[in-house]
Amino acid sequence: MQRAVGKLALRVASDGRYGARLADLREQGSFRSIFPRPSGNSLDAVLLNTAGGVTGGDQFSIHADVEAGASLSLTTQAAERIYAAIGEEAGLVRNRATVAPEACLHWLPQETILFEGCNLDRRLDVDLAEGAGALILEPLVFGRGASGESIRNGALRDRVQITRVGSPIYLDGIQMSGDLTEQLDRSVIGGGARAMASLIYVGTDAEARLDPLRGLLPDTGGASMTRSDVLVMRLLAIDSYALRQTLLPILKLLTDDSIPKNWRL
Repeated sequence: MQRAVGKLALRVASDGRYGARLADLREQGSFRSIFPRPSGNSLDAVLLNTAGGVTGGDQFSIHADVEAGASLSLTTQAAERIYAAIGEEAGLVRNRATVAPEACLHWLPQETILFEGCNLDRRLDVDLAEGAGALILEPLVFGRGASGESIRNGALRDRVQITRVGSPIYLDGIQMSGDLTEQLDRSVIGGGARAMASLIYVGTDAEARLDPLRGLLPDTGGASMTRSDVLVMRLLAIDSYALRQTLLPILKLLTDDSIPKNWRL
């Protein structure tokens, strides 16, 4: 069976008072990108997976390099779908970003939806320079509840690491296998949730944003400071719709109302 491969590398540079500009772009295989007309000083990038999803044996990677003084907002055209794998081979996703001094990265992909039989091995590594800022979001959906879907057999390995000048400031990992729906029904894991999101905000104003953010969270979410400039949020939701309805005002708050247009559709 033919496997899908997609690689994308982009470099964003400061364009002085006019904001950011695309300095380099390389696309290979099933990854494409489009750049909507900017609405502010940030370069907006929308990623497209022309393979239509990820299955076992597929390999995808993104490398984003944000140079000093530049800003990049990166999202996906639609939710990413992780389909049933044939055999035990996982779909591999390896993403990384480097953010230079006085630069900022908004990593805001839309939901990743897991389907019955999925096998996903994904990793995101972000390295920040001193004085760099970031907003990192990873939303996950376990089947489409409205269609009565469940995941009785699946595997997920998902890791996010954020470093500053090479030293870790955030490390998180999820590893689940087998009957994912049954595991999420357990009160100590998901309490019946079918969607979740992790969000990390790094910036000198992080602490000032904590209380306004908490005011937007339901009982199934929480936020705290892990460092003086690092805010971390966790959120559980009954389905993808409830997750998105909670995330939209949060993103509006943390992006100063510059949410990617794809999130508003």
